[in-house]
Amino acid sequence: QAQLVESGGGLVQPGGSLRLSCAASGGFFRYSLMGWYRQAPGKQRELVAAITSGGSTNYADSVKGRFTISRDNNKNTVYLQMNSLKPDDTAVYYCNANTVTWGQGTQVTVSS
Repeated sequence: QAQLVESGGGLVQPGGSLRLSCAASGGFFRYSLMGWYRQAPGKQRELVAAITSGGSTNYADSVKGRFTISRDNNKNTVYLQMNSLKPDDTAVYYCNANTVTWGQGTQVTVSS
């Protein structure tokens, strides 16, 4: 059964950077649409960024130019590089495969 494990969250000051990683188990990874979602307290879960098996990407308007999604099919891992972080980026970030499989989430807090 496919499993996703996120890492890399934490506390960072406004303007700082973090890189999230999502390691996938199972043989599905290289053929999968992978995405990062986030959910802030009291808000609905929203798509942050996605990457197809061929490497095409799309981003939420709120993170364009600041976040970069990438994947390493040899390591079965998808990344989210987050730069110029803002307090509004504070949320639990979840990895997703094919809109079906979810990781457990990792907390990102942007605060001074």
